[in-house]
Amino acid sequence: MALKTLFRNDALAVLDYRCRAGPQDRPYVELHGSHSVSYVRQGSFGLRARGREHELVAGAVLIGHPGDEFMCTHEHHLCGDECLSFHFKPALVETLGDRSAIWRLGCMPPLPELMVWGELAQSVADGDSDIGLDEVALAFAARFVDSASGEKRERWRSRSAQTRSRDRKRAVEAAMWLDAHCAQDIDLESAAAVAGLSPFHFLRLFADVTGVTPHQYLVRARLRRAAKLLADDGRAITDVAFEAGFADLSNFVRTFHRAAGASPRRFRQAAKGDRKIFQERLAAPARA
Repeated sequence: MALKTLFRNDALAVLDYRCRAGPQDRPYVELHGSHSVSYVRQGSFGLRARGREHELVAGAVLIGHPGDEFMCTHEHHLCGDECLSFHFKPALVETLGDRSAIWRLGCMPPLPELMVWGELAQSVADGDSDIGLDEVALAFAARFVDSASGEKRERWRSRSAQTRSRDRKRAVEAAMWLDAHCAQDIDLESAAAVAGLSPFHFLRLFADVTGVTPHQYLVRARLRRAAKLLADDGRAITDVAFEAGFADLSNFVRTFHRAAGASPRRFRQAAKGDRKIFQERLAAPARA
């Protein structure tokens, strides 16, 4: 495990985790030392926490509560995983909205409102934006609290513990394939063919293992790519939409706004240093 501290002060820390464990490595029990949210930016890993099992793929979030045990497994992916992790002191957690239940969820599936902000955070970590790492960490945390505590939040009723290991591997590999080919025109039948399953069985398996449907994951992979392009690149927003896999500009603008809480143009302005959008995001939990 390669660990690098990107930022630290009295309230929070931002860490870069790069794990190269594979199926040959024996998993072990770990302990969360603080409240944390870790954005899976690449790869995948299994999670055993609070008596349940999940497969975390790119865009998912690992949630930490101080003192809770967890175990990461790597039986389905040879290249390990990478996470951008935000750790918070108790006083800061209280200001965000200390809803104890959300910090004990263990993880969340790839949600669009978290994925686009996770990509912006990664852009900041890479030095491609002049926003402060503490600013983007707080904005991501506020978005997480808002998403996890909302009545309409997406619940991950994982049944992956009862799914055969071979089928879980198929679902993880399918997610990685969708991520790599998200700019292409992909339907359920073609994705199922890659996994070697019928569309019906593929749909059910993918949702059970990842927490979202194949189409949801595909759209969210496109949003991740669009967010990265908006933060890192100066190309026209129309070009960003097509490069990310959206065939219709108006659909892209509408979908992105719904996910980020801001238009693509405003999101780009935030990446370039406009603090107003961060103030809006930090105010969100107080309205929940």
